[in-house]
Parts: sequence; structure tokens; C-alpha cells
Amino acid sequence: MSVELGPAEPWTNWGRSASSRPAAVARPTTVDEVQQLVRLAADRGMTVKAIGAGHSFTAIGATDGLRLDLSGLRGVRAVEGALVTLAAGTHLWELESLLAPYGLALANMGDIDRQTIAGATSTGTHGTGAAFGGLSTQIRAATIVTGTGEFLRVSATENAELLPAVALGLGALGVVVELTVECVPAFLLNAVERPERLGTVLEEWGDRVAGADHFEFYWFPHTEVALTKTNTRLPVDAPRAPLGRARRWVDDELMANGLFGGTVALGRAVPALVPPINRISARLTGNRGFTDLSTRVFVTDRRVRFREMEYAIPVAEVPDALREIRALIERRGWRISFPVEVRAAAADELILSTAAGRASGYIAVHRSWREDPEEYFRGVEEIMIGHGGRPHWGKLHYRDRASLETVYPRLAEFAAVRDRLDPERRFANPYLNRVLGP
Repeated sequence: MSVELGPAEPWTNWGRSASSRPAAVARPTTVDEVQQLVRLAADRGMTVKAIGAGHSFTAIGATDGLRLDLSGLRGVRAVEGALVTLAAGTHLWELESLLAPYGLALANMGDIDRQTIAGATSTGTHGTGAAFGGLSTQIRAATIVTGTGEFLRVSATENAELLPAVALGLGALGVVVELTVECVPAFLLNAVERPERLGTVLEEWGDRVAGADHFEFYWFPHTEVALTKTNTRLPVDAPRAPLGRARRWVDDELMANGLFGGTVALGRAVPALVPPINRISARLTGNRGFTDLSTRVFVTDRRVRFREMEYAIPVAEVPDALREIRALIERRGWRISFPVEVRAAAADELILSTAAGRASGYIAVHRSWREDPEEYFRGVEEIMIGHGGRPHWGKLHYRDRASLETVYPRLAEFAAVRDRLDPERRFANPYLNRVLGP
């Protein structure tokens, strides 16, 4: 055995909403070492959990068994046309430089890029845009180490029936060691960000989503303002007009991180100040236009720590759902400092995708990591359930298998794949047992 187990080290996720104390930690640097480690864990009767960047808010990454740190598995493994094979531990933020020599980019991205490619796709990370699915829909092949310690290649020509499960597998089917992603030619985005009247944006929601490549907005509770973001795709050789260094620092460092972090802390200390602070924030942010590489427009640097819940509902129901959330906040007298984020995505056919079989709108709510989010999140979740909502697998929610079967008609099919690939539940943990069953 060439691999070694390191001493136990406590693990905590980025949002400080989940933690665990594994029995041992290992840091493989090759896929063969991953296989050896899974087999070693099986011999010792240990569970295994691969960890990426820890950006899931749920306890999906918690384990009291063997924690695999995949940071040693990074980089491009192969490129064939637009198909790029990546090591599982490659961070999304690394892809701009890794793909640049090939003139490629991801077709779409979310607004955070700290995650690993395997972690992001395994939990259903997505961006916005009516014609674009989540990151998992871009997967064309995967290599995993199953619960029996075997390598399994899944693609259109090998075990093709498993791809709709493996592409978004929650870490329940095996340790993902490589992913082949279908990229697109590198492109620019023209970004127009501006404050608008919330009522108007909700009335025009369907047209705004359908009429733009990428449309989203943020609503600060206790205000009448929606901060809209409309991105238009352009060829990579189109004229660029990036934000200047000073403007980017003011907007993204001073305002979005420094000042916002201070106002969140102030609002936590004096809740009565949250409404006026939000009104000031809505007036001071979100009014700019620029054109730059897609990664530099999609992604925002967020260092103010928070906890998040996000639900997918039928895209047409977003305005009514947001109005219900607004009424709930007012009725309960809550003081919510973090904005509500609203996006959209195309339907897809992945078994556990939040957009499986339907075009979806996404509503995400947040609270500071120093605040207990449960009352707020449970109240919003009840509204989302009323709209047939599906929770993001990597963000906080309170659903279990029985509840989730009502909105994921193929959940039993996924469970059958789990039985096949991990019959001894080598990759199980309490979160997976709750949402998938033991």
C-alpha cells in the first residue's frame, strides 16, 4: 500500500453551517491512490467522503470516516475539440487560465468560482439564462471510483444509462476523479447592471428572462428596488470595455465586501437599522456597464460569509413566489439584511437536477453566518413547497426522502443506481441518508 492516512483533522464548511471530525484524512495525488484509499477504507469498515472547496452549505461533505482531500488532483487531463477532461479537484477559478490556450470556456457559470469542478457538478451548481442548464448538463463523461473500489467510466459509449445519475450524483455514487466537460469557444459578455422598480421587474419577468442571454436580479428586503443584471454574449474578438481597476475595487472590494460586511454587522447589532441600510445599499450599488471575458462577468468575489437556501420552481411562478416571500417578511417583522437572488435556467434530463423536466426559476435567500437562519428559511421553504419547489442539494433545506419524492419523480431510479454502485454505503453520511434513504 503506497498511500498513507493522515491524522484526524476537524472539518468545517465555508458557511460554518456544517462540521465533522473524520477518523482520518488522506490527500491522494493520483487516481490510483484514490482507488487504493477506497479499498483501504472498505477493509477497515470506514465510510469515505471526498471534499472539494467546502462551499456546500448542507452537511453533504461531513464524515466520521475517511475524508479525501482532492486538492492534489487538479488540471487538464486531455482536450479533444471542445471536450476537456479535468481532474476532479480543479477549481472553477482556475479554468480561465487552463482553457485559454485552447480558446475555450464553460458555457455558463454561477456567480462564485471557489468550488471544485467535481463538487460544483455533484451538487447541481448553476448560473442563469433561459437557454442554459446547470454545470452538470455540460458533462459528457466521468470516471469514478465506486463503493467496491472499482474504476467506472461513464460516457455516451460506456455505461451510458448511468450518465444522468453520475453527472449530478451528490457524492453518493462514488468518488469522482475525472470529468469530461463540453466547452464552448471563449466569449465576452456585455453586462448592464442597474436598479429598477421591483414591481416592474416582476411584471416583466417572463419577457426579461426570454429576451436576454442571461438575466437575474437581487432584491433587498424592505425596499422597492431590484438590482438587475443583463448579460449579452459576444464573440471573443468583439471590442472590450472592462471595468477600470479603480472602479472594480470600489464596486467589488469596498462596496460589495468591505462596506457590505460592515452594514451586515451593524444590522445584526441593531436590527431596526436594517431597512434604512438596505434602502441606502440599493441606491449605491448596481449601476454600471462593461464588457469583458465571460468569467470576469459571471463571477463575483464574495468574502462576506453567509448561509444560503435556494429553491427551483417553475419559471413562470417566480413573481408570485417572491411576492409571497415579501409579504411573509413584512408579516413576521423580520429584518433581513442580505438580498434575495433570483435567476432562471433551462430544463434538462438529469435525474436529480433541480431543473429536471421543466424550465426553472431560482430564488435564493441568505443570512449572515452569525445569525440563525432556520425560522426565515423554514418560512420561505414552506412557500417554495407550495410552488412545487426543489431544493438546491448544496444549500440548506429541511426536506427528507419522502418529501423529495413528491417533486423528484425519478428519485427511486437514482436510489437504484446507488444500490448498484455503492451497495455497502461506503459514501453514505447522515445528510445523504436523510435525502436518499439509508
